[in-house]
Amino acid sequence: MSSATSNGPAVSRREFDALFEKVRTWGRWADAERGAWNRVGADHVRRAAALVRSGTVVPLGLSWDTAAGPDNRRPALHYMSDLGDVEPSEPSTHKDFVGADYHGKGITHLDALSHVAYRGQLYGGGAARELVGAGGARFGGVAALGPLVTRGVLLDLPAVQGVAWLEPGQAVHAGDVAAAEEALGVEIGEGDAVLLRTGRFRRRRELGPWDADAACAGFHVDAVPLLAGRGIALLGSDGDSDVRPSPVEGVHSPVHTLAVTAMGVPLLDNADVEELAAACAGTDRYEFLLIVSPLNVPGGTGSPVNPVAVL
Repeated sequence: MSSATSNGPAVSRREFDALFEKVRTWGRWADAERGAWNRVGADHVRRAAALVRSGTVVPLGLSWDTAAGPDNRRPALHYMSDLGDVEPSEPSTHKDFVGADYHGKGITHLDALSHVAYRGQLYGGGAARELVGAGGARFGGVAALGPLVTRGVLLDLPAVQGVAWLEPGQAVHAGDVAAAEEALGVEIGEGDAVLLRTGRFRRRRELGPWDADAACAGFHVDAVPLLAGRGIALLGSDGDSDVRPSPVEGVHSPVHTLAVTAMGVPLLDNADVEELAAACAGTDRYEFLLIVSPLNVPGGTGSPVNPVAVL
């Protein structure tokens, strides 16, 4: 590996492929389409529910963004289809349409296992060209996942580092994860959902939007073995978990590739964790019940979501 930069150190394709093999979980579960969500059973749900103390409910989804911008190149759609003048008689009704090309930086969404292929293969080794077509995915669709109810852990890196936010392009390394666990008094365990706060949305509010596809704080690939070793079920962030630009030659989304394609871990992208960070700081407790319920879209490669944390 080369000398470190803000998003580095750089990782060669050979090193990345070795890491892919190291964290790969293909063949581990009979229900392969659910991947790492197989780790979350009834006992995990009961333990997560026991974390609820105050009953504070914190939504993590962004508002539906219909305005184009540098971090929202494909705005969501929302228009009225009935203003009370379509159907006869009483009562009058009002109806609307919503739609979104949600895989981007403008909408909080879940990436299912069919979303990312590497070397032509989806999670488990199936050929992507054979399993994903114009009609959707025949393996790893979001409908196969169902809802996730588990323990959530917030890694608030700006709070740990004493800054307002991490700058775009700043990588979060394995050492940073370990330091955050110690500073925040929390330990990542099997079946957990790990949420990373980089402070992206605070920075956006104070300085304005920017092209988060070109530069965004997130995990370096050297953090993935630690997360894999803990047996996580979900990885999420206020970005898309990847530091950008990518430190891996020829791989634009290496953490996506390792998490989704190698480990079978769905990703939660663009979660607004600012309110959650304040709630966790106020109670000095960085673990909580997390509920993620994607839309039941057969063959979908993911889904817009509004996750909920309950403290």
